[in-house]
Amino acid sequence: MGILRRTLGSLAVVLVVSTTLTGCHGLPHAKAVITGLDFPAGFTIDPNNHEIWYAERFTGEIHRRDLATNQDTLVWTVTNVITSGEQGLLGLALHPGYPSSPFLYAYASRNVGGERNQVLKITLSRGVGTSQRVIMNDPNIDANHNGGRIKFGPGGNLYVAIGEHGNAANAQTINGNTNLAGKVLRMTPDGGVPSDNPFAGSFVWAYGIRNSFGFTFDPGNGNLWLNDNGPNCNDEVDRILKGGNYSWGPEATCATPPDPPQNTNQSGPIPRRQPAKFYDAAMGITGTAFCWNCGLGAGLNGRLLFSTYNNGRLHSLTLDSSRTAVVNDVVVYDHPSGVLSIETRPGQPVYFSDSSAIYELTLVG
Repeated sequence: MGILRRTLGSLAVVLVVSTTLTGCHGLPHAKAVITGLDFPAGFTIDPNNHEIWYAERFTGEIHRRDLATNQDTLVWTVTNVITSGEQGLLGLALHPGYPSSPFLYAYASRNVGGERNQVLKITLSRGVGTSQRVIMNDPNIDANHNGGRIKFGPGGNLYVAIGEHGNAANAQTINGNTNLAGKVLRMTPDGGVPSDNPFAGSFVWAYGIRNSFGFTFDPGNGNLWLNDNGPNCNDEVDRILKGGNYSWGPEATCATPPDPPQNTNQSGPIPRRQPAKFYDAAMGITGTAFCWNCGLGAGLNGRLLFSTYNNGRLHSLTLDSSRTAVVNDVVVYDHPSGVLSIETRPGQPVYFSDSSAIYELTLVG
């Protein structure tokens, strides 16, 4: 199921109210902070919430916007970007030591000696790119299921989600760094393989992934949570474990038996990890982030937020006391178009993007 498209259908807006959000003092709404964009599928925020850095999927341009002055600066242009299907400039992350470590990372589909997905490390000087270096090169590519989310984890390594390129067998194939499709990857900031990765000599951190557009880390314990799109059923929210098999593969079907979610998660070696939460109907599940003192009231604090493209909703998931399982799901905001991504940092507002703008989620009118 492809969800990264230029055009959007008309969407019914139905606000879902829940008594479980009584600590919110009202439900959130959206305030546009950057408009007139060309599909900002990937964006990030600097550590001090002074600037939003955003990547336009179709143009290859990376900009930063000063939130105080509204000044917009072109940082870098990724050349030779290809944009068929779900390809393009898809992911963006700042080095965790920024600005002392002046590096920006981008994930893009490119035609450079052949079509491939690459992670680029861009060197910055005074907030503008001066050079780039390829630190991950994946020639195993297709028009769809390229994923795109990149983010640094608590230990300072870079994580990357790549879809299985429409070939379910890729998700169950681990062969060093030869086949990276259908995986969550983990690499050093310079593109090396961390010594404690579960498969020697490989970026692969977890596998059995179909087509993820969003993952994030729990500020409370460092756990990795990832969204994955099902075919026409079983969109998922997964808690990702080191070396875990998340079970998407050639045996997947929306038919029963077995009952969902096992029907789309029955491939590869045991244990076959099952989602913490799944949805029978495909929603086009996209970004995810934790509200951690994000200014949306006590009712949302500590909750896992995720977005959808097909109906433009933001969901809030309550975790159990161990923060390892989902116990409640509430829709907290309906947007009139598909949502691409969500970003925040602990103590900062929640931002999200659609095909033409970036918004702040706020309780203030």
